[in-house]
Amino acid sequence: MTNLATLLVNSAAAHGSRTAVRQGVDALGYAELDERSARAVALLHTRGIRPGDRVGLIMPNTVHFPVAYYGILRAGAVVVPINPLLKSREIDFTLRDCGARLALAAPTAAAEAVTAAAETGADCLITEPVAFEALLDAAEPLPGVVERGDDDLAVILYTSGTTGTPKGAQLTHRNLLSNTATTVETLFHVGPGDVLFGGLPLFHAFGQTCALNTAVSAAATLTLLPRFDATSALEIIARDGVTVFLGVPTMYTALLHAELPDGFDAPRLRLAVSGGAALPVEVLHGFEQRFDVPVLEGYGLSETSPVAAFNPPDRRRKPGSIGLPVRGVEFRLVTDTGTEAAPGRIGEIAVRGENVMAGYWNRPDATAEAVRDGWFHTGDLGRTDDEGYYYIVDRKKDMIIRGGYNVYPREIEEILYEHPAVAEAAVVGIPHPVHGEEIAAVVTLNPHGSATAEEIRDHVRTRVAAYKYPRLVRFADALPKGPTGKILKREIRVDPVGS
Repeated sequence: MTNLATLLVNSAAAHGSRTAVRQGVDALGYAELDERSARAVALLHTRGIRPGDRVGLIMPNTVHFPVAYYGILRAGAVVVPINPLLKSREIDFTLRDCGARLALAAPTAAAEAVTAAAETGADCLITEPVAFEALLDAAEPLPGVVERGDDDLAVILYTSGTTGTPKGAQLTHRNLLSNTATTVETLFHVGPGDVLFGGLPLFHAFGQTCALNTAVSAAATLTLLPRFDATSALEIIARDGVTVFLGVPTMYTALLHAELPDGFDAPRLRLAVSGGAALPVEVLHGFEQRFDVPVLEGYGLSETSPVAAFNPPDRRRKPGSIGLPVRGVEFRLVTDTGTEAAPGRIGEIAVRGENVMAGYWNRPDATAEAVRDGWFHTGDLGRTDDEGYYYIVDRKKDMIIRGGYNVYPREIEEILYEHPAVAEAAVVGIPHPVHGEEIAAVVTLNPHGSATAEEIRDHVRTRVAAYKYPRLVRFADALPKGPTGKILKREIRVDPVGS
């Protein structure tokens, strides 16, 4: 049978008494999660949901997320995860675009979700814990799982819309089942004794595949944190005996600079995984030294389910590299003319394999532009070394052209992170009347760090070619971030006046 929900059914049958998911004092064993999701199917039926229908899921990381998630899948419907921090206008767009018949919304998102659903004509059910549990208790569980085809949709993930209107990446049951199996069997090597840190948003591809579906497939425990902060994360790591930490670079930076609780101990922590954006090498080394655990970097996108490359745990890892294509996936580097880049040259990363989406929902033109001859063109620029390991140079659209020379912000950011006073950094291009673009750096400083703009500028200037260093350096209390903690360069504005 092909249905992503079979991951839960199988683990419940074999490990029903084990803890599946916890959030603080709330916890569900595998048998309980299986039973609650079976009741959710019946509840969905009363709301008119049938196979193929789209259901918006607007929830933070609580134990009710997997109940609803697997319930929707068991019913043969399509999960459309939505960030619970979005406003009604943004939720309206997603519900309308995918034609959702129903939205399940947490109380914290109720007002915005109800408004959006009313505008689109979708039904809306608020999952207030006590009331939602009462509805589940009143529903007769439907233990079966609706059989779906390999290429039937399981999830529609809306991209962040960094280059325009968000697009819905259509992920099939085969996409997600194969990517989860690859993660469990070849990358994390997790089993029933493992505890995975669940601080990544479950409405995001990274959190869904690498945290939720990976944990459930392996009958491991997923311990949830609804909104990341370093103090809470450290408490959870110690309290729940986390074995695998999953995070994005800003999480690693926060943990690196956070004060450790008295008596902090994490003896079971054996692996840390970073994705979502490039992890500065200085942060990687600092984290490894502080917590005595290896950090393995990977790479992926919503359109690739998401895992596409990873530093294999059974081979030499290379800090700064995204590793090698994972099982069932191929990479190649493509030039602007569509030809394959020569060895050692930079090109756009294109991906082909069992993880690549079925296309964008109702966007044939965007699909045709992104997927050509079976290859998904990522928009990321990369290179390889002599062992075939891949390195992200930068986003194709983030590249700065100063006076005719290409400048890759990632390279400059790595150098900024080497300065002892810098906590976070972002390099962007701003218009310039002579050079076309000028290079600007925006940095935040460590709590106890101090530096002047001139010192930061000179730190970079002595380490790169003259055309590369940032002429403009600005300080900020914080950098704008998306729901996963990824720095949002599109929201950074730099005043060209001053130094």
